[in-house]
Order: sequence, then C-alpha cells, then structure tokens
Amino acid sequence: MKILVLGGGVLGVSSAWYLAKSGHEVIVVDRQPGVADETSYGNAGMLSYGYTNPWAAPGIPFKAVKWMMQDLAPILVSSTGMNAHTAGWMVKMLGQCSEDAYRVNKNRMLRLSEYSRACFESLESELPLHFDQRQQGTIELFRDQEKMDSIGADLASLRECGVEHEVIDHATCIQHEPALANVSDKFVGGLMFPNDATGDCRKFTLALSEACKNIGVNFLLNTEIQALETVDNEIQSVMTSNGRLTADAYVLCMGSYSPLLVKPLGIQLPIYPMKGYSLTLPILDESKAPQSTVMDEAYKVAVTRFDDRIRVGGTAEIASFDLSLDESRRKPTEFVVGDLFPGAGDLENAEFWCGLRPMTPDSVPVIGKTPIKKLFTNTGHGTLGWTMSQGSARLLADIVNEQAPDIDTEGLSVHRYL
Repeated sequence: MKILVLGGGVLGVSSAWYLAKSGHEVIVVDRQPGVADETSYGNAGMLSYGYTNPWAAPGIPFKAVKWMMQDLAPILVSSTGMNAHTAGWMVKMLGQCSEDAYRVNKNRMLRLSEYSRACFESLESELPLHFDQRQQGTIELFRDQEKMDSIGADLASLRECGVEHEVIDHATCIQHEPALANVSDKFVGGLMFPNDATGDCRKFTLALSEACKNIGVNFLLNTEIQALETVDNEIQSVMTSNGRLTADAYVLCMGSYSPLLVKPLGIQLPIYPMKGYSLTLPILDESKAPQSTVMDEAYKVAVTRFDDRIRVGGTAEIASFDLSLDESRRKPTEFVVGDLFPGAGDLENAEFWCGLRPMTPDSVPVIGKTPIKKLFTNTGHGTLGWTMSQGSARLLADIVNEQAPDIDTEGLSVHRYL
C-alpha cells in the first residue's frame, strides 16, 4: 500500500519506519523544513517507561489550585489559555481523577510503555543510532517524607504491570547520582526505575529518519497539511500547500494539531496543546552534573544528562496554541537545576525552548482505526511521546496491516471517546 504519514515528529518518523519495514510505500508530510522541529525538538530527554503516570489523579484538582498559587508552580494559566475549548477539556480531565479511572489509565499507559521499551531495545540492536543515549535509569526524588510514604497505590500499579522499580533511601540516591551528595539536605529518598533511559529525542528522530530514507521512505517537507477530503465516510485525499495527495491509507501523527484536522470530519479528538518548557545547558563541571535523569517530585521538573549538556524540562502552561517564550517561565526549571545540581551547567548560555504537549484527558494516547475509512491515528501522547513512540508505531503498523498486535489494544483507540 501507499501510506501518507501526516507529521514529522518522533511519532510520525517512527510510524514510517515500521510501516516501511512491513513493505509499504511511505511518504512523511510535514510543514517544517526538517523532522523533529516542533514538540520533538526540546523535550525533557526521558525514556520513562516506568515513570509513567496519568496527569488526572485523585486529589489533583485541589493540588492544581494550590500549585497555581505558588511562585514556582508546576501548572500555570496564561491569559490566552482560558476559553470554552480549554474549559471543556479541563472538565473531561477532572472526570478522570477518580481512583478507578486513575488505575485503569495508569495500567493502559504502563502496558504501552513497557511494550515500547522492548521495541526500543529491538530497534537499537538493529540500527546503530546515536542520540546521547544512557541506560542508567530514572530517580523520582522526594523532598518530603510524607509524600514519599503516600505512593502505595503507584507501587501497586507498578507491581501489577511487572515494571521493575525500587524504593531507595537517601544514601542509595547518592550512590546512583553522586552529585546529589552536594545537596544532601534537599531530599529524603527516591523511587528508582532501573530500566528507564535518556537521550536527545531530536537526535534520535533525525537518525531514524535517515534509516527510513535508506529503506525507501520519502519525506515531503515544507508542506502545510490543510484538510482531509472524504467521500462516503472514506478518505480520498489530503489537501496541502503543495497540492492534493492521495494514498491507500493515512496516518495522523500531528500531535496537538490533530484535532483541528479531523474536526470537520465529525471526530472530536479531546487533545489539548499543553505548553511545556525546557532549558538546555552546556556542562561546566562533570562532577556536579547528573548521570541520568532525576525527576523532582515536588516541582515536576526533570533534570536529564546528555553527553555534554543538561536538559531540564518542566512546567505545564494552559495557553492554547500560544508558542511565545515568556522569560518568567524559566523560573521553575532554573530553580530545580540550580537547587539540585548547583554549578553543573552554564545557565547564562542555556537554550530556552517551549513546545506543545498533545494531552488527552486520561493521558492515554489515541492509536488505531477511526470511524473514517483509511484513516488511522497515532497521536495524543502528552509528555510521553518519545517514551511510547516505538511501541505505538509498532502497534499502529500491526493495526494497519491487520495483524494481531503483541499487546492488548483495549482503551487505546479514539473509540473510547465516541
């Protein structure tokens, strides 16, 4: 079949890889001059297979109000963000904050993340990709003992899904991340995910796109995707800035922009463009830098080690599609990296970036068939696009090929919203 993959981020390129490997003629279409130039450009750098949590959780409504009143708030609201669309999405998210919904959503996410880990390992054994990768795990670092003592439900979900993890004490945190000895009074312990990894998502996507080209994938860049054209509930073509394109199947991988394309077709994809920020710092002192990823539980900020850089990602801003860079939004990421790893990186020469995380109300992505014939989705991964990318793309390819997937697909398609 000839397949058009709409979107050139990590999900689009990964989908193209697995579809081409299964024998299809694949074309990736994207409006940017290169792949991974939007949300995949500056994410936190975590392959967090074990550290996979729904944003909607019991107690979150109260916490969100409290956070928004803090100076270093994990969640911010912009004046451009509050509108009817935002309010409707937030109501849907609040509906997912029960104990039962949290357990169901977390298990769905962990199922996909663990599968993605296996797919990643298989891919790396096949391709010599270089993307500043490290296989040294993630530590969720707790500053407060009471909070650390309250993670029983999360531990139960991890055990239920077979995710390797370990609750570690203060000394063991330092054993894994020696630089934390410089700030030993800042934390009480952590939750270790030894199978998690790190790396530069953009470097990964660029490397994978080259591998895609080597097996025949074509990339149609600098091409704006304008509309999906249908006849009798079946996709006939895609209208773009470079003319009309046709194929036998179409895969939607446009992140936060996916709902805009399918809304005229009668599909309501509840994906919100949650704005996130990152800093990328050149390393000044290796001995003061992290070895892998440390996730600050209190501020929801991740500090991740690349070869010669530190990536700091965090903050969720409700700002609709506003991509302006507000310098005041640097505060949470600057504070956490300076507080936990003082002197490690060059803050004065840090690259400040923002992108739109495609968030669903339940934090579960939308993968598979749609009510429109020939149209498939691989979108809505929120903060876990790279983490879930290989499992999602492999699953998507199996669905397109009408082959039995390796994992249960229950609750992963758009049909859960219909």
